[in-house]
This record gives sequence, structure tokens and C-alpha cells, in this order.
Amino acid sequence: MKRIYLSDTNKKIYGVCGGIGESFNIDPTLVRIVFILVAAMTAFIPAFIAYLITAWFVIPKKPL
Repeated sequence: MKRIYLSDTNKKIYGVCGGIGESFNIDPTLVRIVFILVAAMTAFIPAFIAYLITAWFVIPKKPL
């Protein structure tokens, strides 16, 4: 099973969407669009909090 890491190359904010896209071999832009749509449907605050928690605590940085 492939692990998800924060992206170093597809980084806009912390590299969360880029890392998810790289892990599942899909375009990180598509992941960002889906995230924005979900955020718009949930009044932005819950999605923003989930993004920050994911970025800071759940997804590790890629080992060197």
C-alpha cells in the first residue's frame, strides 16, 4: 500500500492536495477543485479546519 506524503513539488499550501494527487496518480489540480467544491458546500470553515488538521498532524513529510 502506497503512503500519502506532503508533496514537495505540487505545493500550493502545505502540499496536501499535491500529495494526495501524487499518491493516487491523479492530477493535483483535480484534487484541489474537489476540495474547493466540498468547502463551498460546507460553508468553508469545516473544510478549512479539516485541511489544516490534515496538513499539520496527519500527513507526514516525505522522508529524505
